[in-house]
Amino acid sequence: MHLPYTRKEEYMETEELKAAVISPDYRAGYVALVGEPNVGKSTLLNALVRQKLAIVTRKPQTTRHRILGILSGSGYQAMLYDTPGLIEPHYLLQEKMMRFADSALADADVVLMLVDCWKVAREMLLPDNHVLLKIKEAGKKTILVPNKIDTVDAREVQALSEKMKALFPFDAVMPISALKNEGTAELLSAMVRCLPLHPPFYPEEMLSEAPEKFFVSEIIREKIFELYSDEVPYSTTVDIIAFNERPGKKYFIGADIVVERQSQKGIVIGKGGAALKRVGSAARTEIEKFIDHPVFLELHVKVREHWRKDRDWLRRYGYGE
Repeated sequence: MHLPYTRKEEYMETEELKAAVISPDYRAGYVALVGEPNVGKSTLLNALVRQKLAIVTRKPQTTRHRILGILSGSGYQAMLYDTPGLIEPHYLLQEKMMRFADSALADADVVLMLVDCWKVAREMLLPDNHVLLKIKEAGKKTILVPNKIDTVDAREVQALSEKMKALFPFDAVMPISALKNEGTAELLSAMVRCLPLHPPFYPEEMLSEAPEKFFVSEIIREKIFELYSDEVPYSTTVDIIAFNERPGKKYFIGADIVVERQSQKGIVIGKGGAALKRVGSAARTEIEKFIDHPVFLELHVKVREHWRKDRDWLRRYGYGE
């Protein structure tokens, strides 16, 4: 799954791509999925690539990085960026998250603006909404994607779409239910039509640029979001300290779950280690499914005070410079 190149300006032709006969009508480009938290960006990414690349929970602000999913089809290749939900940042980690979102918008050829049909706030329909302002500033081809259409009346979806079109000249409006995979085929067709004419950037069997250990850390983090409440998941990150592929044996994966306070460490571990065991069991099952190999997963909990506000710790944990 790991690729030796990650951005279009670093595009390097592989021998397979050089040998391929590429139609002059072939389309390829980068697509940014943007919107407020919890509008279904990660669910849509997974639905389009037909593989769980992005973690999904009921809690907002689960996504912290921009995650690239590569979707190759007949005559096209779309590099899909899942992005953190757009918010006003309150500490350094959130600032880093917004930079990931901004960089995805800057690199994109096409933008999918997702809105939640069921709980669209009135401010979303105002011209100074922060998501709309960012999209206007980006100046890219943009498709409005009202999501969760299975939760509302079709007339409400139509009314919302008309109001949004009055605020911005969207290239298309494509209502969907990412969770139920409704309307996603029509969205894909509209998205491909907006891509520029370009040969593929990656071999078609590639799904993502990231190494397996990134997805392993995300799976563990997903289980933390699912199994703990309040502030604990947001104060937590996962650092993979060992990923050893052992021929004929279970892979050994060692991970540190990092929290900000000693009291949080006690909560994550739980009485007699029971809570941490639940995290490990749930994560191990999904990791084994993802990498298609048995795993021995060892988890430890470490305290790093105020890591979300510390530039050095954020750099160490993969949140950029």
